[in-house]
Amino acid sequence: MVNSEVKIFAGRGSRVLAERIARCYGKPLGKTSVLEFSDGEFEPSFDESVRGSTVFIIQSTFPPVENLFELLLLADAAHRASAYKVVAVMPYFGWARQDRKDKPRVPIGAKLVANLLRAAYVDRVMTMDLHADQIQGFFDIPVDHLYSSWLFEPYIQGLDLTNAAFATPDIGGAKRANSFAKHFSKPLIMCHKVREKANEVDSMTAIGEVEGKDVLLFDDMIDTAGTITKAANLMASMGARSVKALAAHAVLSGPAYDRINESALSEVVVTDTIPLNPKADTHKFTVLSVDKLFAEVIRKVSMNESISQNFVF
Repeated sequence: MVNSEVKIFAGRGSRVLAERIARCYGKPLGKTSVLEFSDGEFEPSFDESVRGSTVFIIQSTFPPVENLFELLLLADAAHRASAYKVVAVMPYFGWARQDRKDKPRVPIGAKLVANLLRAAYVDRVMTMDLHADQIQGFFDIPVDHLYSSWLFEPYIQGLDLTNAAFATPDIGGAKRANSFAKHFSKPLIMCHKVREKANEVDSMTAIGEVEGKDVLLFDDMIDTAGTITKAANLMASMGARSVKALAAHAVLSGPAYDRINESALSEVVVTDTIPLNPKADTHKFTVLSVDKLFAEVIRKVSMNESISQNFVF
């Protein structure tokens, strides 16, 4: 990537975060507008020239599906307006849970999204905490996969870790929780859940020393909060002194906010890859911004510098 002019734009779903990223980078957010038709169709456009520029489009692809499609339309528009490169900055990569065929006659949604991005002339993808690391292999273009550990590590350092233990609410998060446990030389607690159907946990058991511990539960996302709150309540019933949850993506759909507020969780630490519902009760939430991390990586990518130091562990 040559040193072409960098321009940063945003989709409507991530405008607030994009403004912070652009401010950290030291450039104003680029101007866009969206024409909306009466039937729900919409047409985004750039309100300034992008010819010869490296265009970074910031948009998390959480529901509704319009967030993904707006990103695709903006990427297509940038390419057709003669941008030098188009980089999709997706702090939250939606459809990542559909990373394989786990039963007959279902799609691999994450691969389809990868194909759509390439069809929209995206040259590079920048994202954080993919639900499954192998999704990077779905792309034939560079993928900068960042980790929330860059934010959580200094936050955890500020806590009293005397009686800390690191835990995961399911087997899928074992690698993440184990990395933190090894980094801080603390014990690991494993939870095993039985799920009858999507978003509903039937039963859960925990393995490890829980009594008297300040438990830190790790996951990549919190959706309906059924798993994380069931794990927290289980830890409390086993004698944990306190339980906190840390997750990169606050999807928080359906009864999530109510479940968290009624649970044994004393605090839920998330990033701002997805904005919290302004109408919800968020008194248990602590939000860490990804703005400086993405601004720094955007700068390094545009200058052809290594980003390896932006990975904590």
